[in-house]
Amino acid sequence: MERRAEWRREGQRVVLAAGAFDLLHPGHVRLLEQARGFGDVMVVAVEDDATVRAEAGRAKDAARVTTSRPVAPVSERAEILAALAAVDFVTELANISAVDWIACFAPDIYAQGGASKVGAGATARALESRDAQPNVPAPDTIHIPLEPGFSTALLIERIQQIKQ
Repeated sequence: MERRAEWRREGQRVVLAAGAFDLLHPGHVRLLEQARGFGDVMVVAVEDDATVRAEAGRAKDAARVTTSRPVAPVSERAEILAALAAVDFVTELANISAVDWIACFAPDIYAQGGASKVGAGATARALESRDAQPNVPAPDTIHIPLEPGFSTALLIERIQQIKQ
């Protein structure tokens, strides 16, 4: 939050993307590269392992995938994301939902991928409520389409086929 305040004072536009980012693939990289183009600082919020496990159990493609999720622990996912040229800062979400973090962090732009688990209505309500930052305008939400043929579920399926 201190860095966010510093970026605001410096007039830098901050873009935030949030998600699991389990088994990083070209779709993730392309999302982050496109999102980076909308601001000066690219921040990625990585969901903790418990959140990813809970979401994977509810996912529509969960029936196809028998591997428990996340495959990589949050610390590894964060380290890999931090190594990407498009990413300036990574934070791990622990004991806070992505919606609550977005509202608290107050990015200038929230980049939402097509498969984001945060519903557009929930995101809009969270960004408008913003009790933690009452004098900061709600960020613009940009929707970046998914890259066809790339998903963690598909990657897991490919790995499972190799094992057979």
